[in-house]
Amino acid sequence: MTLSDSQKRASNIAMVITAINVLVASGFSIVGLINPKLMLPSNAILTDASFIFAMYAAARTLPLAIITLVVIFKRSTSSLLILGLLAGCIQFVDTFVGLYQHDIGKSVGPLILAILQFYSLYILNKSIQKNT
Repeated sequence: MTLSDSQKRASNIAMVITAINVLVASGFSIVGLINPKLMLPSNAILTDASFIFAMYAAARTLPLAIITLVVIFKRSTSSLLILGLLAGCIQFVDTFVGLYQHDIGKSVGPLILAILQFYSLYILNKSIQKNT
């Protein structure tokens, strides 16, 4: 099956946004492992629990990023739709973590990334449906 130009464009956009999404999430997980204080509210006290939670976050985001990047490399649009949806949902829920911490950057950043992720998947799915 050959892809139309609009489907190729939609697929490329979704792949780039999804790659950015999982790499950003992985970056924050890695920062949490290296220096958990950077991920905590300014008045929080650093404990062993902070590092343990950072390990849990990394245990989830790093495999997701690796599998997603493999899917992008293989250009599997059906898998991209599923993993992109998962990555977008994670970013959307991260918005509420930022709200809980009263940190505007940790709220708006994930929300914007989630919106971009969902929109790119919507466009990709629409282009796939149009060509079938």
